[in-house]
Amino acid sequence: MKALAVASECVPLIKTGGLADVVGALPGALAPFGVDMRVLLPAYSGLAARLREPRPATVPLGDGAEAQVIAGDCGGLSVLLVDAPALYDRPGGPYQNAAGQDWPDNDLRYAYLARVGAAIARRGLGGWRPDIVHAHDWQAGLTPVYLRHVEGGGPPVLMTIHNIAFQGVFPADRLAALGLPAEAMRTDGVEYWGGVGFLKGGLAYADRISTVSPTYARELTGPEFGMGLEGLLRHRGEDFCGILNGIDLAAWNPADDPALPARYAPDDMAGKAVNREALAARFGLTLRADAPLFVIVSRLTQQKGLDLLPAVLPALLERGACLAVLGAGEPALERQFAGAAAAHPGRVGVETAYDEPLSHLMQAGGDAILIPSRFEPCGLTQLYGQRYGAIPVVARTGGLADTVVDANVAGLRAGVATGVMHAPGSADALRQAIHTVCDLFADPPVWARMRANAMAAAVGWETAAAAYKALFADMLAGGRR
Repeated sequence: MKALAVASECVPLIKTGGLADVVGALPGALAPFGVDMRVLLPAYSGLAARLREPRPATVPLGDGAEAQVIAGDCGGLSVLLVDAPALYDRPGGPYQNAAGQDWPDNDLRYAYLARVGAAIARRGLGGWRPDIVHAHDWQAGLTPVYLRHVEGGGPPVLMTIHNIAFQGVFPADRLAALGLPAEAMRTDGVEYWGGVGFLKGGLAYADRISTVSPTYARELTGPEFGMGLEGLLRHRGEDFCGILNGIDLAAWNPADDPALPARYAPDDMAGKAVNREALAARFGLTLRADAPLFVIVSRLTQQKGLDLLPAVLPALLERGACLAVLGAGEPALERQFAGAAAAHPGRVGVETAYDEPLSHLMQAGGDAILIPSRFEPCGLTQLYGQRYGAIPVVARTGGLADTVVDANVAGLRAGVATGVMHAPGSADALRQAIHTVCDLFADPPVWARMRANAMAAAVGWETAAAAYKALFADMLAGGRR
């Protein structure tokens, strides 16, 4: 089976969040199931130079137009880069300029990605033609729309929602510039509150829809989490499912992680203590042996619930614990965390940055990792935490609820707890969760059992890959549009 993934980012080439991790890991996870998946990405600045043996190719778009594509390998991935320098070869991030402002032509940039994806899906590239298209998030949302309205059909499309908060909505007068006919601008098409909805169009035209956890799939069918698309998702109910994400167990392995000063494994945890001291030294923290080191590795946003931290920080410090924070995001939250570090030297440390090697040390050195999200489609951070023995402290929502076993009375009695849960959006609930962690940490046998459970949790891609393969097979059995 051959599959084309269409996405805006992919590890190891370009990453702003968990989407990139999933897109980068899924092809390798699917390979043992007989799926040959290639990933179509924009050729952002510098990406082509990172491909091994890059090969130029041409994709006919119709009406005599052609798109240029660069094919190659990177880190074991088969990659196709849409080579359009005017759209993608520019300084800054994939979606924003260096000043943090959205590129004004983002509609054209990601419409072109989807247009090329639809053309490859219909006609193939260099003798390779996909049986399935897997479109990720709003940036790839027009792929099934172009297949329907421009290409006249093609292989079945799976549309995956990684975070419904980002929908890609643009003015209605952009329809012609996007190369779409007027008939696409319907309530059962791309029309969304009077504009052109990229994600809305993908959800309307895709053969199947998935999201990244079963709980998030249920949440999206209600108004609290559906963000205006809950009615469409309820309507597509039989075509909509949740498949829980996994993580790359080779890239995230404390037994041989090159980012760590000391490696460790479940049967030899001595290196965990070495990493704890190294992390404390990096952030200038003075640790107590009887109190945990909490860590945060996250975008600093209200969605992640991190605006709750200032209210609960006094409770954390009163228990003798320390806090190390790695992340960047909303300026007000960055200032609040910087202020906390200045007010509590030796107890709170903050690095406002994105640093992949440091994120590995945070997981390895932290005793517990705080993830108080208001909503969380799946979340990968809690999976990394379990893999590294950093007990996840999570809000009971989305994929967090699907991947962590709470240290409540039943979980502790059964000896299966892997983390601590609390109600989302509540400072009081988060404060109580922090007290619970401190109490558990003060009981070394219980803490050691929880940590062993966490490190033994099944957090890889095996189950998810089998579910995707089964879904792809079912889509093929159902015919093509």
